[in-house]
Amino acid sequence: MEEITNFIDEIIAEDLRSGEADHVHTRFPPEPNGYLHIGSAKAIWINHSMAKKYGGKFNLRLDDTNPAKEDTEYVDAIQSDLQWLGTVPDNTYYGSDYFDKCYEFALELIKEGKAYVCDLSAEEMREYRGTLTEAGKESPYRNRSVEENLELFERMKNGEFPDGAKTLRAKIDMASPNINLRDPAIYRIVHTSHHRQGDKWCIYPLYDYAHPIQDAIEGITHSLCSIEFENHRPLYDWVTENIPLRPRPKQREFARLNLTYTVMSKRFLRQLVETGRVDGWDDPRMPTLCGLRRRGYTPSSILEFVKKAGVAKAYSIVDIGLLEHCIRAELNETAPRRVAVIDPLKVTVTNYPEDKVEYFALPNNPQDETAGTREVPFTRTVYVERSDFMEDAPGKFHRLKPGGECRLMGAYIVRCDEVIKDENGKVIELKCSADLETGCGMPADGRKVRGTVHWVSTEYAVDTEIRLYDRLFTRENVFDLPEGQTYMDLLNPDSLTVKVNCKAEPALKDAKAEDKFQFVRNGYFCRDMHSENVFNLIVNLKDSYKA
Repeated sequence: MEEITNFIDEIIAEDLRSGEADHVHTRFPPEPNGYLHIGSAKAIWINHSMAKKYGGKFNLRLDDTNPAKEDTEYVDAIQSDLQWLGTVPDNTYYGSDYFDKCYEFALELIKEGKAYVCDLSAEEMREYRGTLTEAGKESPYRNRSVEENLELFERMKNGEFPDGAKTLRAKIDMASPNINLRDPAIYRIVHTSHHRQGDKWCIYPLYDYAHPIQDAIEGITHSLCSIEFENHRPLYDWVTENIPLRPRPKQREFARLNLTYTVMSKRFLRQLVETGRVDGWDDPRMPTLCGLRRRGYTPSSILEFVKKAGVAKAYSIVDIGLLEHCIRAELNETAPRRVAVIDPLKVTVTNYPEDKVEYFALPNNPQDETAGTREVPFTRTVYVERSDFMEDAPGKFHRLKPGGECRLMGAYIVRCDEVIKDENGKVIELKCSADLETGCGMPADGRKVRGTVHWVSTEYAVDTEIRLYDRLFTRENVFDLPEGQTYMDLLNPDSLTVKVNCKAEPALKDAKAEDKFQFVRNGYFCRDMHSENVFNLIVNLKDSYKA
């Protein structure tokens, strides 16, 4: 068995050693009201890896107890994301599978005098709840008889009251220092059709009540969740103590994953989608798992990032550079090399025959000797990057410049002899001459040529659109909003740059959706999932992350 790696691991190992648990069963319980994001990957990885490490089971449970916000679109997306990550659940359940049981247990709580129907509005309940320093006040409906509560709860279930008119509340302690124990609502009225249950129910259990019941029914041993539920743990324990299901699951919490230059709020991400600020939930700028997938991130790079970010209880914000480092390190080893010219400038090799085509063998991946080579056609005219030419170049500029020499990658050394401009003074073509003896080596006379530029034959080039992505936000710490600003104010207007006149080597014509490449000297790119001949920038070549 692997060595203990974090405090969650220590808790589970001790429970098994002490006999408090004799097996491990975990779960991931997302609400299907949006798409999973990179923060979700942490919860998935913790629950999945702990179950697998100890030979246990891992459940996916769709927490569909709030029908007003949930949809089968999100259910399908969540299941697809887990499959893609390789964190396939042993079982898949729905919170709605347990509505009957939740209702039965609520009736028992009422009969035992541990729950009552309350007529206070949501605003009145907040007023009665008190503060962190002042105890709450008991509801005037707290001492209704068991018979009256049973009757009212039945009428709630039968749809006789409008939304918000009544709630079922647990009778715990209005003076508790933990506000979550001050008679929390456990059922509310919602006259909305459910995506699986239809119109069977118009009362729905709240998360803090339903979740521990669901865990107990499924036999979950360790309910591992994010730190915001730590103050809810006493209520979780109260529910499991007061329902007739054993053994009781144990809830333990870990810090959420927060990432620089982005947010994890489903509400705000939905706002971006609905206002058209991004191209759907899978826009490559989004922190959603489907967005990262479309961008070109791999499951292994995401899980490696989560591991490296670590598991702790203390709040922190992880540098997005670590995520980029993980995918860059992986693709450096695995991605085939290809040539694409993003901002093309025509070069005519004047002393090369017009009708000649020559093929040069370029390595598919210098990091992998078994990857072999590919044949790239060379002709009299080629495209190079416009940025690889400078008319008034400084001394240390070793690429194309008037009178200067550089190598066309894997091919000949050329000298820039003439610069052709249009009527507006824009450079549109370079006339160069090639040292035709240098196709496989350096000049015979021993002169040194230091610069190398990539190129694509104009005759064989594939027209390509390239999308260059940058940070979604301009601010590193988006979680600490400046006074008077919203997330919308911090959106980066230059987060997407579309290059439509790009030229790529012919091998890229056959690229399939999600195929990943290193475009030499430009970065790592992925063929878009939805469009042919469109490539998304995954990450640039330079790694600025400091481990």
